[in-house]
Formats: sequence, structure tokens, C-alpha cells
Amino acid sequence: MRMLINVPETVVADALRGVAAAHPELTVDVENRIIVRRDAPVAGKVGLVSGGGSGHEPLHGGFVGPGMLSAACPGEVFTSPVPDQMVRAAAAVDSGEGVLFIVKNYTGDVLNFEMGAELAEEEGVQLAKVLVDDDVAVTDSLFTAGRRGTGATLFVEKIAGAAAEEGAPLERVEALARRVNEVSRSFGVALSAVTTPAKGSPTFELPSGELELGIGIHGEPGRERRAMMTSREIADYTVDVLVTDRPPSGPVLLLVNGMGATPLLELYGFNAEVHRALGERGVTVARTLVGNYVTSLDMAGCSVTLCEADEELVRLWDAPVQTTALRWGR
Repeated sequence: MRMLINVPETVVADALRGVAAAHPELTVDVENRIIVRRDAPVAGKVGLVSGGGSGHEPLHGGFVGPGMLSAACPGEVFTSPVPDQMVRAAAAVDSGEGVLFIVKNYTGDVLNFEMGAELAEEEGVQLAKVLVDDDVAVTDSLFTAGRRGTGATLFVEKIAGAAAEEGAPLERVEALARRVNEVSRSFGVALSAVTTPAKGSPTFELPSGELELGIGIHGEPGRERRAMMTSREIADYTVDVLVTDRPPSGPVLLLVNGMGATPLLELYGFNAEVHRALGERGVTVARTLVGNYVTSLDMAGCSVTLCEADEELVRLWDAPVQTTALRWGR
């Protein structure tokens, strides 16, 4: 095992200590495992809290800051955070305007965020919850009932976060988050398997010269395995899957996402092919984001997320954001 770690048991705590050292604009509670924007709670503003297993960085801690999340709850690697983390995060960001929990559709996350919401409500926090389930690869997986939550989480957190920053009430922020999820679709491809610190070896077998179409962000099986394909062929396959599942009726926001070990040189080349494939199918791209944002540790591969966006959603996407992983405006 070749990893830049001390021991698997402390990898998350060590990373949080590193985040705290690098980003004084954040409050990082290493012991209780929550990351909070330092100015929280912000008067008159809805709080946004998300989280999930570590190993998908910068999701979610890298998206904490003005214009996006108020707090994030990192769990152990590929393991849901616990309800106490959500309760502490909600209390830390609640200004009296309510808190929205953004939850990816994985069984552990759903159950623990539900319990956390109940406990926070008992302490007087007004709560709303939005489930992200954008992955079109499979209906059910090893970790879910229904579609998995993947790349659209970034769009939900950014757009809902922008609305909250503008002072929108909880009901409006929740409605926008649900709307973004409803008009978003994602599909992922693995070129190599993922290795977790605890296991120290690949979590599944992917023979040399093959790829997995429809992979999950924890290495869950996808739709099928094929012999290695070119960037152009992968783009055509992926775009066909996405536009068949939900044909866009207008412009889209596009996320071309790396799974963690794919160089930007390859991702930008793949982005060119995705743009070509979308154009050939009559889909207009309003905005594009390329990079490693919703990752799976050291997995090589990519995912594509489309979010059909009207003028309001594009405006909220363009709104200023100041997080460790996304920064524009101001």
C-alpha cells in the first residue's frame, strides 16, 4: 500500500487537522468532525448542512463557505457521518431562519440525517431535507434504495447556497434544491478500481484493458464492463445515456468530473468530446465546470452531470462563491 498517510485509523482526523491549518476562514472541529464557515451563524440566513463519507473530496468540506454550504459533516472513509455530527452542525449554523440538510441517497446517509434532523428539531431548529438521487446508471445499488446521489450534489449545494446567501427563506431554498435535483442526471465511468486506506488494496477487480460503465462513487458495480474505449466513444455512450433518461428542453449546466486519479489533461480532452456529443444531439451548454470535485479516492475515471438550467438557475450558479474548492465572483 502506497499512501501518504500515517495509519488508516487516523486518516480523516489527520486530514481535518490539515484543513484547519490551511483555512483559517473555516472552523474545524476535529474531535466532533464538523467543518463550519467561521462567520456562522449568519443573521437572517438559512443554514445549509451536508456531509457523507470521506474519500470524495472536495465534496463536502471543500464546499463550505459564502455562497455554498454553511457546514459539512465528514464521516469515516466511505461511511456515513453520525447523527450527533448533524445536530452539532445544525446548531452551529442556525440563525433562527432554519436549516436545510442536503443528503445523498445512500442508506446510511439517509438514516443518519433523518435521525439527526429529528434530534435537531427537538432542540428547536427548524429543519428541511432534500435527497439527491441523480445517478442514472442503476436503479438500486449495494448502498441505496433507488438511484445514487453523485455529481448533482455540487449543483444543489451551489445553487441552494446562492439563494440562501441572498436571504431566501427556507421554503424557497428547499424548493430550489429539489428542483435542481429533479432536472439533473449523472453517469460515471471507472478506468481503475478504488483503494481504501483500511483495505489497502483495490476494493473490486477491474482487469487490465477493461472499464466499468456506470460505476458508483464507492466502487459499486455499474451497468456493464467493456474493453477500453476512446474518449470519444465514452463521451458518446455517456451523453446518450443522460439525454435518453431525461432529454433536456433547454440549456444545461455541465460538470465533467474526475474520479480522483484522472489528470486534467485527460479531463479537458474528454470535456471537448462531451461538448461535441451534446452539440450533435442539439443540447446547448450554458456553463461548464471541469475538475475533480466528487471523487472516489484514487479511482481513475470520470463522470458527467447535466443540469437543465433556466435563467434563474444560471444566475444562481454564477453568483459569488468563496469556498476552498469553488471560488468566483466578488
